Amino acid sequence: MIIVSACLLGLNTKYDGNANAQALLQKYSALGKFIPVCPEQLGGLPTPRVPVEIIGGTGKDVLNGQCMAQGEQGEVVTSEFILGAKEVIKIVEMVTVTAAILKERSPSCGVNYIYDGSFSHQIKSGQGVTAALLTEHNIPIYSAEELTEERLLELLI
Repeated sequence: MIIVSACLLGLNTKYDGNANAQALLQKYSALGKFIPVCPEQLGGLPTPRVPVEIIGGTGKDVLNGQCMAQGEQGEVVTSEFILGAKEVIKIVEMVTVTAAILKERSPSCGVNYIYDGSFSHQIKSGQGVTAALLTEHNIPIYSAEELTEERLLELLI
């Protein structure tokens, strides 16, 4: 089974209540090998919700208590982000998960990049909170933006 950011499968779980539907993933979703997750919802945040960025670090730093996840108006939602990441790990522990395909730049799911915390659409290198925890648990993670059909088919075998 493969964990997939729910928004990529067309579910309206994005912070603004929309989706980030990715055609390639939708094409193969009927195979029944994807587990859609939205860590922010699993952590108790509503949809829609305020935009959130990691302030002063990366997802790994959030997990280590060195920085926080914060909404655009200053709302601190660090505990919800950590809880959501831990809920995803519970799913990983219940079934045989071989990989995760995640939404790049998300403060939860960013694989290679996240927004820089300035709420100005600037990105920086780093993982989101859930991506970092999946990495700690040795689950291979992939950015949907970098995923080719050939690589996806290899993951599905």
